[in-house]
Amino acid sequence: MKTFFFTSALLGILMQNLFAQNMPVKYQNVSQEKMQEQNVEIATLAAKEISKNLPQKIDKYTTLQSIKNNKATLVYTFFINDKKKSDATIRKEDHSRMEKAVTNGLCKSSKRFLQAGIDISYIYMSAKSKKLLFRFDITKDKCHYPAAR
Repeated sequence: MKTFFFTSALLGILMQNLFAQNMPVKYQNVSQEKMQEQNVEIATLAAKEISKNLPQKIDKYTTLQSIKNNKATLVYTFFINDKKKSDATIRKEDHSRMEKAVTNGLCKSSKRFLQAGIDISYIYMSAKSKKLLFRFDITKDKCHYPAAR
């Protein structure tokens, strides 16, 4: 699972570098509607680009199966395949630890996306039962960024 968190952080950094780094920051009055349209377009492009290399094994338990956008939200779907643990055990033992790690990792690696209003959802499904194990919805409000000066 440690490599999963490392790889998740790397995915976030890759995504940030692919799309956010080369985008010049423009300080002008843009309507909320126009900003939302731009965010949807960015999320669509990010999902399309990352999807080219999927499915991708993250660690010995986890595979990133898909990434899609739902408006201005990037929705990652992972499958967890732990042959030794039941779905209930995974939910009970891993939920809070993974939620904290995913939130902290995405708040750091995807800061520009989140601050721009592009949200990120991580959905974890059981590879055995195809049932939902966890869902973590990360918005800029869940991150503790210092106030802009």
